Amino acid sequence: MRQRKSLFTIAAAALAVLAATSLAKADKLQDVLGAGKLRVGILTDAAPWGFKDDKGEIAGLDADLAKLIAADMGVKLELVPVTGAARIPSLLSDKIDILIAGLGATPERAQQVMFSQPYAVVNLGVYGAKSLPSATGKKPDNLEGRTVAVAKGTTLDVWLTDNAPKVKLVRFEDTPAAIAAFLAGQADTFAENSAIAIKVQEQNPTKEVELKFLIRQSPAHVGVRQGEQNLLNWINTDIFTNKLNGKLGALQHKWFKEEQSLPTL
Repeated sequence: MRQRKSLFTIAAAALAVLAATSLAKADKLQDVLGAGKLRVGILTDAAPWGFKDDKGEIAGLDADLAKLIAADMGVKLELVPVTGAARIPSLLSDKIDILIAGLGATPERAQQVMFSQPYAVVNLGVYGAKSLPSATGKKPDNLEGRTVAVAKGTTLDVWLTDNAPKVKLVRFEDTPAAIAAFLAGQADTFAENSAIAIKVQEQNPTKEVELKFLIRQSPAHVGVRQGEQNLLNWINTDIFTNKLNGKLGALQHKWFKEEQSLPTL
């Protein structure tokens, strides 16, 4: 009888520990709702995704989407500036709750991050002056010998390294530095997405920037940490709802000059 009682006591204690562990590991959606605040990682050097406006405030498509999501969730919003290289590390180290930073989905990133359905889509490519020849095939052969400014560690850097060995890559710490090098004549072209290329052309009309080589289409996703399925489900529902009510389309038109037809993940 004592042995049975002892076993029962041990089992009860084990269940209590498991329950306490389960409670301590509340999911991120409940954490955010409980705290009443959503911390969103966002770029501040990549217009029109995220940038500092004339008042020094963070603006752009990603900032507006973050405001929309926080409002729909009924919580306060905290925008946390991140760099391109620090986007995912900031998410994994719990410095932010979600990532809205022009994030493209790749199989490698999917080992660490869960991606929402797309909220915008752009083209990745190499951009340069109208006077330069454009590549006509599946590889940027016509750009052989040309210098391409690129932010190091980005999807563009990786793709060009693997697929365009004859192109001279000049790597910079971030997107503004790469574009500045192009504008200063230190590089013949730059590798970026079409939204940023359009902004460069608008701000520098004499450069006549156009697409020289299309790499691929690149949807942008909200990123959450692996395992946060409840939070991801909520974000997907919110994106879907705002597609239907036209709010997402209005943001796309505001920042990309068009309402986009989005692929699905």
